[in-house]
Amino acid sequence: MGLFDFFKKKETEQENKSESIFLAMPLFRGGAGFNPSAVAEDLRNHWGLNVTTTEGGDNNTEVFTIDGAMVGLTHIPMPIPGDELSECAKLAYNWDTAMEDLKDYTSHGVVFVKAKNATALEQAILLSKTLASILRTSEAVGIYQGSQSLLISKDQYLSGAEELKEGGLPIQLWVYLGLRKSEAGNSIYTYGLANFGKKEMEVVKSALSLEELYSFITNICSYVIGHDVTFKHGETLGYTEDQKVKITVSKGHFLEGQTLKLEM
Repeated sequence: MGLFDFFKKKETEQENKSESIFLAMPLFRGGAGFNPSAVAEDLRNHWGLNVTTTEGGDNNTEVFTIDGAMVGLTHIPMPIPGDELSECAKLAYNWDTAMEDLKDYTSHGVVFVKAKNATALEQAILLSKTLASILRTSEAVGIYQGSQSLLISKDQYLSGAEELKEGGLPIQLWVYLGLRKSEAGNSIYTYGLANFGKKEMEVVKSALSLEELYSFITNICSYVIGHDVTFKHGETLGYTEDQKVKITVSKGHFLEGQTLKLEM
């Protein structure tokens, strides 16, 4: 019984509060993949988590129980099929050497979290802690999260995950922020808020710099996710009483479906 079969069986035994599945793929160089004992020990020592192990079903699969949540890990001794990883690497402005660094990766893993009565934020935090422990204890070179178009180097992921120790939210590990520059103005969009049950956000053709847009949207994402905020059409937001950023809901400019447009 493989990892996905294991969790499919568990779904019939308990109802999961969150509809989102938080999943990511560590990318390994060499054939070993992750070391379950080392990962569990790092989760205990670095993050202070209560970890027990469950029979995963085969030699490549491990299931941890962490404070009532199930965390599944499996190693697949081959690269990710197709060209989705290389296509994502083209968009990874945060990792400009991704194509070169990943040319000789040999295998990948699948890690995901399922937890009864856990919020999406709690699941995202647990996934990030698990991934960081895998990175610290293996020859992994980075993390791929296809559903958010995220490709993150080992050093960047470990640095971002440390924000959790200070109570911060590493938005860059959970949400892709797409940047667009044109003569008509700068634009930014989110890709990943849907995993938290929120509409994606877009700022289109703004006079602000890309750096200013990135900082503002990162902070807004942190606020939305951290406080479970849902913005509505016609509302405004701002850091001060004088700042009034109008919010509208309309067809996505860079994304499919309806998105929140922030007029900046």
